Amino acid sequence: MSCFSLTSACSSLGVKSSSLTVRLGFHSNETSNFPGAFVSSPKITKIKKFYVACASSTTDPLLVKAARGDPISRPPAWMMRQAGRYMAVYRKLAEKHPSFRERSETTDLIVEISLQPWEAFRPDGVIIFSDILTPLPAFGVPFDIEEVRGPVIHSPLRSEDCLKALHPIDLEKLHFVGESLKILRQEVGDHAAVLGFVGAPWTIATYIVEGGTTRTYTKIKSMCHTAPNLLRALLSHLTKAISEYVIYQVESGAHCIQIFDSWGGQLPPDMWEKWSKPYITEIVSIVRNKCPRTPLVLYINGNGGLLERMKGTGVDVIGLDWTVDMADGRKRLGSDISVQGNVDPAYLFSSLPAVTEEILRVVKCAGPRGHILNLGHGVLVGTPEEAVAHFFDVTKSLKYDSSSQNQAMEESKLLV
Repeated sequence: MSCFSLTSACSSLGVKSSSLTVRLGFHSNETSNFPGAFVSSPKITKIKKFYVACASSTTDPLLVKAARGDPISRPPAWMMRQAGRYMAVYRKLAEKHPSFRERSETTDLIVEISLQPWEAFRPDGVIIFSDILTPLPAFGVPFDIEEVRGPVIHSPLRSEDCLKALHPIDLEKLHFVGESLKILRQEVGDHAAVLGFVGAPWTIATYIVEGGTTRTYTKIKSMCHTAPNLLRALLSHLTKAISEYVIYQVESGAHCIQIFDSWGGQLPPDMWEKWSKPYITEIVSIVRNKCPRTPLVLYINGNGGLLERMKGTGVDVIGLDWTVDMADGRKRLGSDISVQGNVDPAYLFSSLPAVTEEILRVVKCAGPRGHILNLGHGVLVGTPEEAVAHFFDVTKSLKYDSSSQNQAMEESKLLV
């Protein structure tokens, strides 16, 4: 049983709503370079050589420290899909460059789009503008994105012969990802964490087997029973390719990597245990061996039935979707792992005071250590930019109380 009780998660923290100050932590050793002291850096037109050591330092961004469960002054915040169609500046750019593949596979555009929310809101994480399907052509799976259908794979993998088209990942074909991460790291420095991301093997396999998006997943689910060896071979190939892709992103500048098992929640828990978890666990092991201090986040949409199993993959952070109560999630996971989330994206359509109260509730329930504030899913199209700005402004006003921070540290020690 976790030593981090539901009561301590939600009731032990002092809140002053009028000043938007939550007393949640300890006396930080951080400098004032973090909240409220960000200065926009000049545009970098020339890519410099940039090598990332997979180790920690005292200058690590707030988000990285939170991911590792280190003592910090407040919860860091970023949003999934924080660069996108809800921003007017993005829509204007998309008019000039209507192809999503062009926007997500051209270095200059990737950098510009990734930095749009950074320049507007100064989040604690800047995630590269990309897609979980971006690496597919680099290991032998071409795809298109159609206006209505979305991603389409014209030759779905459903036989042993189809495996022959797969080959080891060619990272040169993903040069725009590496180049973009280098520039983003130079742009934000250590004022924010640069985040890379990948799709989990099961989630990527759903597209490759189904031929695109689906609501039923009948083809790949039936393959679990009718062609298990074929599916295992595909998942093993994806695991190796994705592992190399993660390491490439880290070596290119990513502080932290999020693994999206977006469709893992479509599996019953026992099936996820068999068909997704082992492959994510292997990715974690491979990356740990190469970059032992790079935090890894795992997010699954619809993960309420999988939290304890997700923890078993060995990742540093579990992302909770908005259908999981944060207090319950923290109770189930314990205080020896960090959590991310999980404000309902629809809250951003509410009044600003309502957004404030929900942020305070989530932060209180997450506890005073190891929490990255985020939405429980991506930013919705049509979300008011004012609400997004308010979300980050409120977060930067929060402060952990020393007594609660020390209590969380002691409880974490009891779990060891």
